[in-house]
Amino acid sequence: MQNEQELGAEQTGAGQAEPVETTPVEQPPEEPTAAEEPGITEAATEFIGNVVEDPSIIIPYLVDAGIVVMKVIVIFIIARIISKTLKRLVVRGLVRAKLDQTIAKFFGNIVAWAVMIVAIMAILESFNVRTTGLAAVIAGASLAIGLAFQGSLGNLASGIMLMVFRPFKVGDVISVSGVTGKVEEVELFSTILDTPDNRRLIIPNGAIFGSTLENITHHQTRRVDVNVGTVYSADLDETRDVLMRAASGVHGRLPDKDAVVFLSELGDSAIAWSVRVWVNTADFWAVKERLTRDVKVALDNAGIGIPFPQMDIHIDGAVARDA
Repeated sequence: MQNEQELGAEQTGAGQAEPVETTPVEQPPEEPTAAEEPGITEAATEFIGNVVEDPSIIIPYLVDAGIVVMKVIVIFIIARIISKTLKRLVVRGLVRAKLDQTIAKFFGNIVAWAVMIVAIMAILESFNVRTTGLAAVIAGASLAIGLAFQGSLGNLASGIMLMVFRPFKVGDVISVSGVTGKVEEVELFSTILDTPDNRRLIIPNGAIFGSTLENITHHQTRRVDVNVGTVYSADLDETRDVLMRAASGVHGRLPDKDAVVFLSELGDSAIAWSVRVWVNTADFWAVKERLTRDVKVALDNAGIGIPFPQMDIHIDGAVARDA
């Protein structure tokens, strides 16, 4: 009996579980609903109302904005000064190193652009724009950027090709794309020309490299041609002698190259002559004017006329009687 009571007590003790301590679980805070969250419009309205009530609260924002703007202006001004100074130093150094002035100015422009790109990156950093991420975005969108700037990239490539093949240099007079002018500078994307009447032309490098180009002053000497017509009644040999004396005596002609008087055509109303002399390229226009004057004066002094365009009309006799 006693054993049964002890066994029952043990079973009763085993059936009672010991109490377990539990830790309360923290519930995450409930996010405000769209109706409870203030919108941008309400926040802006509230901020404007606060400014109206107390305008002094906007002063810190204006100060911060002013500091950023001043920083951008200072960076830009310093970058411009540095870029111009470095460009001038590079050009001067390359010219002293006996490098062509066209190439010297081209490399000077590259240095100036590099400085400005660094300045732009610094300005973006002042606006908390991460340039590393921006570079990654640009690299990822390289195809779209290439298509968008294909004209500018083509001009850049053409500028490099102009530097490689060098069809002209600074100071040459060229004729391209229907215009004529003196080359002032070859930049990364365009070439600057100055016309004889002092007009400045800026032509994209792609238009120059992709079209026919005439370098008028490439050679040291040029030939001056003056065309003139004489009457049919004038003696050919006498006319040739008169024109030859005028050509041989013109001031500025190169003495080592003989003057030429060429009978070029028997025209409708005149005998066409071409008077040709060789001159230094720099003296071309001055000698051309003097030669034109000397030819006219020589023909007048010899009594050889320069005819106007004319036409002889012969009327049949029967038609004249009927009229």
